[in-house]
This record gives sequence, structure tokens and C-alpha cells, in this order.
Amino acid sequence: MSDLTPIDKLKLEKLFGMSTGYVLDFTNRTFQEFILDCTGIDIYDDKYAYASGSKANRLRAFWAKEPNYIVGKLISALLEYWKTLKTTNYQEITKEEQILFNDCCKIAKRLRQDSPVEHIDAIQPNIDDRDFSLLAKSIRESIQKNEPEVALDRLHTFVVKYIRQLCKKHGIQYDKNKPIHSLFGEYVKFLKQNKMIESQMTERILKSSISILEAFNEVRNNRSFAHDNPILNYNESILIFNNISSIIKFLNSIEMKFLEGDEQNKVDTEWGDFSFKNNT
Repeated sequence: MSDLTPIDKLKLEKLFGMSTGYVLDFTNRTFQEFILDCTGIDIYDDKYAYASGSKANRLRAFWAKEPNYIVGKLISALLEYWKTLKTTNYQEITKEEQILFNDCCKIAKRLRQDSPVEHIDAIQPNIDDRDFSLLAKSIRESIQKNEPEVALDRLHTFVVKYIRQLCKKHGIQYDKNKPIHSLFGEYVKFLKQNKMIESQMTERILKSSISILEAFNEVRNNRSFAHDNPILNYNESILIFNNISSIIKFLNSIEMKFLEGDEQNKVDTEWGDFSFKNNT
């Protein structure tokens, strides 16, 4: 269950207009779809049928039954939805509403920090692929359930697919027999050649990650559900998850720089074409 205090709940219920049994402007269908998209949970499961079974009561049951991280994640999404409603309906946010909104944001942030894996949201596919999306979703759900040890094999598969996609994107040659740490080494070399690494320390951290990924192969083969193995303990599984997710988060930021560079080059090219046409 979450650690929401009575004061936390009072503030959230006030902002979301829950006193009448409703939650914001949601219908039963849109309420169900919104929560399912945000958390993968069906709010109309019988376990959330608290009291009258209204939307507000189901949300209260959700707060009572789900862990901090997933409750915080949903509250964050609802807060963003509340703000979007205000904007799209051209409604002014009063000073009192802004104070309440800010307090609720602090509540959501506190709950989300309770995740055993700091950057679990970074585990997202880097290509539009249904199987890859399902793989990432199943990994995040295992962390939401606080079961990292059962997802180590899937995390390894995710990293392999993720790094292969990076190599494919940047024209780095590889074959499917090349191990994950060797692939990552090629990618780090590519980053250095393209001056995407600014400090020697960052380069050393990334190079040390090559040996981490090499060791991950052994964990996947001998200490995960990839085979009939004795499973690695919880604390070491959390350590592995935190290291891998931290690497992925950093790589995401690097790839965003590449994307921004591509967009700028596109603008420069289009502007150059425009200038040329206007000068002829």
C-alpha cells in the first residue's frame, strides 16, 4: 500500500474534485483507459470496488492497495491531465489552485522516489516495435511489483535489442553472434569519434560499463530464468538494475543530442535551399 497521509489525500481529492464521486471529467470508459495506459492496471478489477464503486472510491482503493511508486506515477499523470484541462478549456489557474497543485506535485514526486530502481522509466524501446514495447513494459512491471530478480533475463534481452538498434542507426557493423559488451564497445568508440563525450571521466565510466555488460552475460546464463538456474538474490538484482538503467538513461540523453543535431541540419539545409531559390 502507498504511504499517502490523510493530509495528502485531502489535497489530492480537493484538486481532482472527488467529493461527488467523480474524478476530474472522466467517464467510466476514459477513466479505465487512462489508468490502464499509465499503469497497466484495470481500475475496474473487483479488487478496487470499494464502497459504492464510484470513480473516486476506486481511486481511493487504488491508493490503498498499490505501492508508492505506481501510485505516484498515476498521480503525476492525473496532475498533468488536470493542468491540460485548464489550458485547453482556457481556464485561469487561481493562486490557490496553483499552491494546491504544487503541493500535490511534491506528493507525487515523493512517492515516485520510492522505486527500488531510480531510472526504471528509462527502460523504453528506442524503435517503434510492438514486441520491444511489450518487453520493456514487462520489465517495468516487475520492478513495480518489487521483483527484480525475475526480470534479469528480460533486462538482458532488452539491452541487447537496445544496443543493436543504436549500432544499426549509426551504421556500426555487427552480426548476431557478437556479444553485447563488444557491441557496446563499438558504440562507445563511435561516440568518442563523433565528439559526443566531453570528459575523460565519462569515457572511462562508459568503458567500465563494457566489463559490466560482459558480466551481465554470465548472470543471464547462470543466475536468471533464462535457464533452469538458481536465481540471483534481490539486493544484487537491484544493483544490476540500477546500473543498467543508469547507462540506458545516459545513452538516451546522448541520442537526443544526435536527434537535435539532425533537426538543426535539416533546418539549415531547408534555409539554404530557400535562400538559393530566392537569389535566382
